[in-house]
Amino acid sequence: MGKADFGIDPEVIARLAGEIKGLVEAGVQIGLVIGGGNIFRGAGLAEAGIDRVTGDHMGMLATVMNALAMQDALERVGVPARVMSSLSIHEVCEDYIRRRAVRHLEKGRVVVLAAGTGNPFFTTDSAASLRAVEIGAELLIKATKVKGVYSADPLKNPDAEFYPRLSYHQALVQNLKVMDATAIVLCRDNKIPLRVMNINEPGALMRLLRGEDIGSLVESGD
Repeated sequence: MGKADFGIDPEVIARLAGEIKGLVEAGVQIGLVIGGGNIFRGAGLAEAGIDRVTGDHMGMLATVMNALAMQDALERVGVPARVMSSLSIHEVCEDYIRRRAVRHLEKGRVVVLAAGTGNPFFTTDSAASLRAVEIGAELLIKATKVKGVYSADPLKNPDAEFYPRLSYHQALVQNLKVMDATAIVLCRDNKIPLRVMNINEPGALMRLLRGEDIGSLVESGD
């Protein structure tokens, strides 16, 4: 979305594609779970009176639009990419099949995962955690617009405390809004570390890959 009120900012996806290219060239296998809040939010539509299931399906379709834009941006910088959707839209993308997704990753393709879990009432966070578990990811990165995890929204509360390290239990008990509870529990039960970071910080992904302590790390332990 960039600085606009809605839609897709070509400069933003071009920058992200360039950063992802660097990771791919370094040998990292990447699955991207794409949201659709820049176009539609199912929960928001439900609050406006639209049936929740209908609103969630509209939100899933918005993620497909974003995924196609990201695929195009990646291919323009020479990175092979495949969009895989939890909803069947054969004319524009592949169905999500776990074994096929893993095969794409093994071949060096970026897998762009769209349409959430394919079910209403489940967030993109839950879809990200689920797909991370399914493909055997070593790390789940939550891309956000703040530095990491805080005790409150730092954009609204300048005194919010920053947490460079915390446990899944702490995130759940303190309701820190890292991700929704379902997503955190999936990571906890499958021992997948979660890194929360500001995706708008240029070069942060590569610095993270090189071992720099970027953002907040959520993992097992107290």
